[in-house]
Amino acid sequence: MPEADEPDDEEEMPLSLRLSIADTLTLGNATCGFMAVYFTTTGILIPHLTGSQETGMARHSAATAVILMLCAAVFDLFDGLVARKLRSSPMGAELDNLSDLISFGLAPAYFVLVYGMVADDAHQRVAAVGAIVVLLAVVLRLARFSCVTVKDGTFQGMPSPFGALTVVSIVLLELPFVATLLAVLGTAWLMVSRVEYPKPRGRLAVAMLAWIVLSMGMLAAWAFDAPSGQLLLQTGCALQLVLGAVIPLFATARRVNNFRDNRREARAAQLP
Repeated sequence: MPEADEPDDEEEMPLSLRLSIADTLTLGNATCGFMAVYFTTTGILIPHLTGSQETGMARHSAATAVILMLCAAVFDLFDGLVARKLRSSPMGAELDNLSDLISFGLAPAYFVLVYGMVADDAHQRVAAVGAIVVLLAVVLRLARFSCVTVKDGTFQGMPSPFGALTVVSIVLLELPFVATLLAVLGTAWLMVSRVEYPKPRGRLAVAMLAWIVLSMGMLAAWAFDAPSGQLLLQTGCALQLVLGAVIPLFATARRVNNFRDNRREARAAQLP
């Protein structure tokens, strides 16, 4: 009698379960986001709850957490570039959204929450509301990104990596609590707005990568209490906020100019 068919152990893995190089970079993004939460907890929150007076440890942990978010942004930048150059798996888009939710939603929201617990002039419950708003803004933005098609080369609303870095920059500036909260809420609104932001491609991608590396250097100088380290940190955070505010102004001005040009063309077409 013919032998029964045995299961083929060497059967190829289904296409939907294979990880591409871009997917591996995306998983690196998620790992950095999780570790940012870890360092925020162990280096900032727990010493505060236990009454530790080691401010240097908190500074190092805060810098490490933000540097990890910056690393997550680098992974997010390169996984898109690699996916376009090589290929991405069928689950690449889902992996990207889930990783972005961890690194640019949970991590910065948790950073705001911990700030509300450790800062002298902060109100814990109000800061918790601000953290929830940041998290929900990223959730809504990522969901809309998966459902809405926009014109090529632009994002609708502030990209979540840029928004996350803007939120932590606001916290690191150590502004009065009300100003910090309003700026955080404004950033959350920009993430779910219809303001157009350019996608980081070509020269813009290189400029973004250079800015991330420069920001890492400023954070490292601040963490190790280098000369003028505090000034470097404040300068970098202020520049991040200026970029976050200027880009929507340019986008709005361009939209107004396009509207005026269209009206002029319509009027010219109606003339005999």
